[in-house]
Amino acid sequence: MALAAPFTEPIPIEAIRAARERIAGAAIRTPLLRFAVDGAPAEIFLKLENLQPVGSFKIRGASNAIALAGAKALENGVWTASAGNMAQGVAWQARRLGIQCTVVAPDHAPATKLAALDRLGARVLKLPFAEWFEILRTHTHPGMTGTFIHPVSDPGVMAGNGTIGLEILEDLPDVDTILVPYGGGGLSCGIASAVAALKPRVRVLACEVETAAPLAPSLAAGEPQSVTYTASFVDGIGSPFVLPDMWPLARRVLAGSIVMPLEAVAEALRLLIERQHVVAEGAGATPVAAALSGRAGPGRVACVVSGGNLDPAKLAAILRRELP
Repeated sequence: MALAAPFTEPIPIEAIRAARERIAGAAIRTPLLRFAVDGAPAEIFLKLENLQPVGSFKIRGASNAIALAGAKALENGVWTASAGNMAQGVAWQARRLGIQCTVVAPDHAPATKLAALDRLGARVLKLPFAEWFEILRTHTHPGMTGTFIHPVSDPGVMAGNGTIGLEILEDLPDVDTILVPYGGGGLSCGIASAVAALKPRVRVLACEVETAAPLAPSLAAGEPQSVTYTASFVDGIGSPFVLPDMWPLARRVLAGSIVMPLEAVAEALRLLIERQHVVAEGAGATPVAAALSGRAGPGRVACVVSGGNLDPAKLAAILRRELP
């Protein structure tokens, strides 16, 4: 089976600006707030995508891609492969449009996200993680019908994600570094595309968790590397390898990757709750952990808090200073 052609060029700024107009009725413009922490190595700001209608940034890309597909392509519904957040974005739009939505989820998908899909009326098919992740590589799965909305490597999805970059640059014109969670690269590469077009001096750094971090060793080696994937409470990012179709673009537009341990992510999550009253999921707390570590450097650092869909039981364990 032929794989999707790789992305080699940044998403055009015109496409990102058009996406902003297209998704205005679905996604909100989220606030960018100062995160005041004593002794922090930088001025840290939080881009609160956890406040979106589905609790994550995914509504931006899902809304744009579905709108671009057009009515004819949507007659047989839509489907996606997602651990939960992209699925919610696609299901939210499908319910609004009155079309069928099917979600293929990995077998470790969090109960909180699965419950949200049930509320949104989506049909869920669960697969072992390795089989599920193969869908992200091949863009297909036997028996699926309708239009596939890829959670990562879709130009419409990345253009929608890139609207976050527009907002950060408008709200914090003198930002030095933007830290973005890295799962498959659709969020980071979308934001980096906007930044490269408007303020190329600003660094966009990916943030990974040590239990599933293929990008950092791939950048170091100059070619894609495979790693051991271990599931954790940081379920919104991480993979065993860099998606082949995303590698050329990620290598081109991202300034590097910061890999954080689970304990540091959990501590950042606790600080967000205690100091800012913000509930973030593990993926959303990872850029904050990276900023607090000092590894992103000084200056003004914007952290994309990508989502807040965290199982209550896992949240309770983290607040007890346990690793769920």
